[in-house]
Amino acid sequence: MLYYAYEVNRQLAHPVRLWAGALGRIYSSPYNPWAETWFGKSVTASAEIVARLTQNYGKPAFGLATTRVGDETVAVNEEILVRKPFCQLMRFRRDTVRRDPKVLLVAPMSGHFATLLRGTVEALLPEHDVHITDWADAREVPLAQGNFDLDDYVDYIIDFCRYLGPDVHVIAVCQPSVPVLAAASLMAQANDPRQPRSLTLMGGPVDTRLSPTAPNDLAMRNSMMWFRQNVISTVPINYRGAMRRVYPGFVQLTSFISMNLDRHINAHMRQFEHLIKGDDDNADSHRSFYDEYLAVMDLTAEFYLQTIQVVFKEHQLPRGAWVSRGRKIDPSAIGTALMTVEGELDDISGVGQTKAAHALTPNIPGARHVHWEQPRVGHYGIFNGRKWREQIMPRVRDFILANDTRP
Repeated sequence: MLYYAYEVNRQLAHPVRLWAGALGRIYSSPYNPWAETWFGKSVTASAEIVARLTQNYGKPAFGLATTRVGDETVAVNEEILVRKPFCQLMRFRRDTVRRDPKVLLVAPMSGHFATLLRGTVEALLPEHDVHITDWADAREVPLAQGNFDLDDYVDYIIDFCRYLGPDVHVIAVCQPSVPVLAAASLMAQANDPRQPRSLTLMGGPVDTRLSPTAPNDLAMRNSMMWFRQNVISTVPINYRGAMRRVYPGFVQLTSFISMNLDRHINAHMRQFEHLIKGDDDNADSHRSFYDEYLAVMDLTAEFYLQTIQVVFKEHQLPRGAWVSRGRKIDPSAIGTALMTVEGELDDISGVGQTKAAHALTPNIPGARHVHWEQPRVGHYGIFNGRKWREQIMPRVRDFILANDTRP
């Protein structure tokens, strides 16, 4: 019933959005004598905010048409290399003959689309051959395609690494730190010749017993039955994935917003002021952020529930208790270089949770263990924004180069 109630509310908001859009056009028209008055600008600003808050945000585009390679601006084209029911492996092919390190950027499957990592990709492109996991919205995957759980996620990562070859460097942002570490463990245990050259884990919940945050406390405080009954719903019949059981993206978005409600309210109040003052740069920055932030996707119920149980409630990876489809996951088998990145102010993956990966991989030589904690940065600042571009990315780049052993 949860999803159907959401759909009803979305339909009810449609005329409100149309009304707000029409009102905004009327009061911003150059033929309206009120357009340049404080009153007219206030009505226009209010109408835009109402229209945007009632808008249904679809999957954004990456929109990365060019990049700088050396002193040259080159074209960038998106290529789909592998298609799977719940993910496609995408390459950002640069129009250059330069052979830079090959990177697999594993995007989080945590409610937002892979485009959340647009800034991550943009900063890596000048010096890396970048690939990304572009996860599907579960409500758009027909039931006939089967289920998708955390074990499938691990197997997808293994398949992508094998496809890209033995010279790939894997970067996991947030949630995938756990399945990426598991995939690397299984490949190392099997002596797979195509295991990654290096692993970089950024702000991930490797061991949530350390510095627990509000999402970690929520997982520990409630039973699995509570999650099944309160956050899992069925996709309505107007979507291709009709009748699939999912953790809806709008539920995840609601929880994220509630964690920092004052911050979001203040951001929209500032946007109101920017619009009245004609501060286009700040207004556009606000629009760009919320176009991405409010675009959410559904997760399959089996993936979400298994992640809650394995990662957040039972801590199976750090306890050495995770058995994936009969395969015991042993991170001590990993010998490839490992870098972990954390943010001092991260309120989603607390300080120490990602760094815990080093204790689980004792057979990596000491010089190939690297950890960086970025001061005064929260969760999203680890992989987006100025400090990512200027302070974190250069360290990740140097780590990859130091372990890029191609001929």
